[in-house]
Amino acid sequence: MNMRPSIAALALASLALTACPKPAAETNATPAPVASPVMTAAVAASPAATPLVEKHLTNLRQITAGGENAEAYWSFDGRSLTMQSTRDGAGCDRIWRIDDVLGKPALSQVSSGKGRTTCAYYLPGNEKVLYASTHAAAPECPPTPDHSKGYVWPLYDTFDIYSAKKDGTGLTPLISGKGYDAEATVCKNGAIVFTSTRDGDIDLYVSDVNGKNVKRLTDEPGYDGGAFFSADCSQIVWRASRPKGAALEEYRALLKEGLVRPSKLELFVMKADGTGKRKITSLGAASFAPSFFPDGKRVIFASNHGDPKGRNFDIYAIGTDGTGLEKITGYDGFDGFPLFSPDGKTLVFSSNRNGTTPGETNVFVADWVP
Repeated sequence: MNMRPSIAALALASLALTACPKPAAETNATPAPVASPVMTAAVAASPAATPLVEKHLTNLRQITAGGENAEAYWSFDGRSLTMQSTRDGAGCDRIWRIDDVLGKPALSQVSSGKGRTTCAYYLPGNEKVLYASTHAAAPECPPTPDHSKGYVWPLYDTFDIYSAKKDGTGLTPLISGKGYDAEATVCKNGAIVFTSTRDGDIDLYVSDVNGKNVKRLTDEPGYDGGAFFSADCSQIVWRASRPKGAALEEYRALLKEGLVRPSKLELFVMKADGTGKRKITSLGAASFAPSFFPDGKRVIFASNHGDPKGRNFDIYAIGTDGTGLEKITGYDGFDGFPLFSPDGKTLVFSSNRNGTTPGETNVFVADWVP
């Protein structure tokens, strides 16, 4: 995944997952791009009405309207975004792209509308995207987990990672196999980092741009996911749990059921080859969606740190040495999935601010003020 639960359920946020055999007819399906009736240039041009004082953000613009829109990630030329969205009557997330982000944003659907999808990212060259999907197992949305066990994320073992042209055509399996494969992001050198349960735990792996030469990077018990490369491809940041004792027993029991509880996630950094792992937060909270500042010296992320009820997520920054924690947003609700544009001038993030219906989450962009 990039394990993202429904933000309507909010409380904790971020992810989705992959694996299973794919019928040839399904993997070669050619979806027709769909224009969204919800997105308009007028919405895109409207400044976000917020009285908040957020000193690092200026010229804040809302670029989607309606539904649950999140995990918006830049193309390598900084002109477009991919995102996952539940909108227009869809029963679960579909993959969309937003073109001309800083001009007159235009929204079109990339995925076919079959199965659940998650975690789209452009490939170098900006003509193809990758994303995870369950469509090969069934065209319907997979069932949501039973929350009688509390707040848990599903690890759908029917998620595999695919590549497609940015208009959605040419859908091709890229990374598949036993268990869950999802939460993939890409660096400019073509390296892919993703999360998988293929070896029995929830770990990080890297591969070449064609999905070959898969290498495992993490091996400690616990969830490892939501990884991003630094701009120079030399570092990886990710979120992880490191349960001990009874918590580890519970983690393993849930894992056998294809579930994970995301209430305590800390951030870690390592070299791109998997060496030099170090924890950079000790917040005792649900910290997720980390990515690097353009210079690779700091990390920007979302967390419910500081909220006793665990429902208010804000965006924070911290040094890769674990010092200098700084709060970036102050909205009383959900702010998350921050990512800098390749030139470092613009921040994209998702938020419940300005929503007109319960659970509505939209994509925002703002100019970054150092």
